[in-house]
Amino acid sequence: MHSTQDSTKTLLLSVKQLSIQNAQHTLVQNLSFDLHVGEILSIVGESGSGKSISSLAILGLLPDSLKVTGQVEFLQQNLLTLNQTQLQNIRGQKIAMIFQEPMTALNPLHRVEKIIGETLFLQGWSKDKVQKRVLDLLYDVGIPDAKEKLRCYPHELSGGQRQRVMIAAALALEPDIIIADEPTTALDVTLQAQVLNLLQLLVQNSNMAMILISHDLNLVKRYANQVIVMNKGHVEEQGEVQKIFHNPQTTYTQHLLNHDFGEANPLPENAELLLSLSKLAVKFPIKQGILNRAKDYFVALEPLDLRLNQAESIGIVGESGSGKTSMALAIARLIASSGKIFLLNQDLNLLKERKLRPLRSEFQMVFQDPYSSLNPRMNVEQIIGEGLALKKLKKIEIAGLITEALQKVELPVEFKDRYPHELSGGQRQRVALARALVLHPKLIILDEPTSALDRTTQHAIVNLLRQLQIEYQISYLFISHDLQVVKSLCQKIMVLHHAELVEFQETHALFTRPKSEYTKTLIAASQY
Repeated sequence: MHSTQDSTKTLLLSVKQLSIQNAQHTLVQNLSFDLHVGEILSIVGESGSGKSISSLAILGLLPDSLKVTGQVEFLQQNLLTLNQTQLQNIRGQKIAMIFQEPMTALNPLHRVEKIIGETLFLQGWSKDKVQKRVLDLLYDVGIPDAKEKLRCYPHELSGGQRQRVMIAAALALEPDIIIADEPTTALDVTLQAQVLNLLQLLVQNSNMAMILISHDLNLVKRYANQVIVMNKGHVEEQGEVQKIFHNPQTTYTQHLLNHDFGEANPLPENAELLLSLSKLAVKFPIKQGILNRAKDYFVALEPLDLRLNQAESIGIVGESGSGKTSMALAIARLIASSGKIFLLNQDLNLLKERKLRPLRSEFQMVFQDPYSSLNPRMNVEQIIGEGLALKKLKKIEIAGLITEALQKVELPVEFKDRYPHELSGGQRQRVALARALVLHPKLIILDEPTSALDRTTQHAIVNLLRQLQIEYQISYLFISHDLQVVKSLCQKIMVLHHAELVEFQETHALFTRPKSEYTKTLIAASQY
């Protein structure tokens, strides 16, 4: 799968002694590498290691407050000395970037056709030629019903589809270099493999090269030729992937390679039933015509049953668009559904919002992207305390509960005064967890809570969730595409595919004796 570095290959990019500083600190120190045609070079490291800002520096996308020194040679010129107008002729056309979070990177006011085709229109292409190219690109990135997707806005696509649209937009002008910043973080394992196989083929067949930024060393092992391991702005080690993987020189790299998350808590004996689903189903109307009437329905979740006991964790896995999030939102009564949702012996689907409100503190939801689920105008204390407002508690009691919640998620009490933008991804996710915990719920629904976090933070969050489950006897519904994380937290796993339940087994049985071909594919894709 890997091509060894060939001295005859054309040198595309040469970075020498790249350093980035702000007023107080050196953020990146003396980063140097060469990138040749046909190569995938990966920069790995945890959150805050300097991976992303190094790539932004190459394209001149850092704020003026940061001082960038060194050389970035591309097409016989040092990119660090070019002005913004000169850089605009390189961005997208010569060096394109695929960002980590497509929902914030894609313009919410533009349809897919315009998002991908905009750069082509600017090049003077005709409308028909642009549409054909956009359709070809959508098929290339694995969106089968491409024609239907042309008229969609980003919010109408699943996370996996949004990521593919962003990749298609980056490929539109056939750049020489693609910088992919965590391009598969939000994708399930089968889609990760598809997207990276696609990018790898493009690099090998189109005289391109790629810089792949990731916190997942095991993913890098499959696709990269060269790797740079970064830690707090320093290069820990760099060289050929095989050498570094077979013989990591530093403790830090060895730690990054550790894939063992431990085991799920044992199932509690004689636990009471907490949640029971009977024929739960979700469908959305497809509205058409001037009067916007529902002509048909899109089925997001076929009817399914489920029983979840107290202090039990059930994992819900499946690829993008399989119905996982629809199921979670339906249980939390955030979208309409049919069927029965019995929680604490009450059918939530029969309750009006007024009757439902007092029950809401018993079930809480933690979302995938804490940055968009936390109010940027509120500090940590206000965010965690928001749900306590309905409880008619004294100020001193609220302050005590907030402090306790912060301690439970292992954050310093001083963080109370911080705002979301002042926190790392892992810290934000802990705040989101504290916000749910402060109400002492019986059930927490976690929708991809670890997908955007680096391995060390994932380990910490999984350990924390296991501890909290034992201490508070909480039940979890845990949605994830990372089977290693699910395995370490959940005693049972439900597999969804195309809105249908294809398998539901105890975790050990599912991994050792999967019943469906689809589950076998998922497990194979997760075995790096």
